[in-house]
Amino acid sequence: MPELTLDPTTADRLLATATDNLRREYPIHWIRLVESPADLIPHRELHPVFAGSYDWHSCVHQTWLAVRMLRLHPGSPSAERARATLDELITVANAQTEADFFLRPEGAHWERPYGWAWLLVLDSELRTWDGGARWAQTLWPLVSAVRTRWVEWLTSARRPVRVGTHTNTAFALCLALDAARAVGDEELAAACATAAHRFYLLDTDYGAYEPDAADFLSPGLTEADLMRRVLSAQEFEAWFDAFLPDLTRPRWAVLRTPVEVDAPADPHGSHLAGLALSRAWCWAGIAAALGPGHRCAALAADAAEAHRQTGWQYVFGYGYAAEHWLGTFAAYLAVGAFA
Repeated sequence: MPELTLDPTTADRLLATATDNLRREYPIHWIRLVESPADLIPHRELHPVFAGSYDWHSCVHQTWLAVRMLRLHPGSPSAERARATLDELITVANAQTEADFFLRPEGAHWERPYGWAWLLVLDSELRTWDGGARWAQTLWPLVSAVRTRWVEWLTSARRPVRVGTHTNTAFALCLALDAARAVGDEELAAACATAAHRFYLLDTDYGAYEPDAADFLSPGLTEADLMRRVLSAQEFEAWFDAFLPDLTRPRWAVLRTPVEVDAPADPHGSHLAGLALSRAWCWAGIAAALGPGHRCAALAADAAEAHRQTGWQYVFGYGYAAEHWLGTFAAYLAVGAFA
């Protein structure tokens, strides 16, 4: 589970970096369907709330990071500028423009599921904090549109995506399920839990090769991190033993040991720094779910700590390619969400 600690100096540094990222429009990495020259318009015209921080999904979760730091450290030196930035970006007109995009046909798949999941997390963070109520209310047209798209997608999806990058289904379900439970959204939570069972309940003898060069998620560990959320302790222990029966063997040293980060300033190289952070919270959650008597509990706890120490080395100081997103993963590991 998350450490639930973050010192004020680091929190302010994360808040300041997130605020700078929200205001920084270029460079921009924007992938969308262009059907005519009329579609070649500036990113901020379609996405006036979430146009900074390199791409839409990063801007969404950097907004969450700013909100999370404001909630936990309201007196930070950077707090006033962060609040002013959120007030500037999260307006009624801007939120409606974003919502209109997701109500169009393109909105049924664009930024699905990673960006959608982080938006649901942002919404729940705002709604569970008195200080975020005004921003939550303003963003609701956009959140409502994406939530509807989410339920429609999960109801019809037959298979998950098992990769270590943005389209990973299990990671998005982890975020959305936690967000739904935080605000008592039973319909959304049930849709996520039902999909988790459909996609992963029968998985056994995991055998994929991890990691790929650009992974920032572990497909195997992220799947386990999801299943601990939807199974009882006894059920999860049985599922985990069937899923990774040979976890203690040399075959899985690559999963238990942090991966070398050769190019932390490179856009893809920084992904492996994020992989250390995401593996850390997966291992910690798995260790807690298995309980101290399980044969893999100590292994999981040790792996969590090793990955935490590795990942935090790269959060600051490696340029925009890393800093536009790694702070989110570091904060999610350190302090979780919604409390």
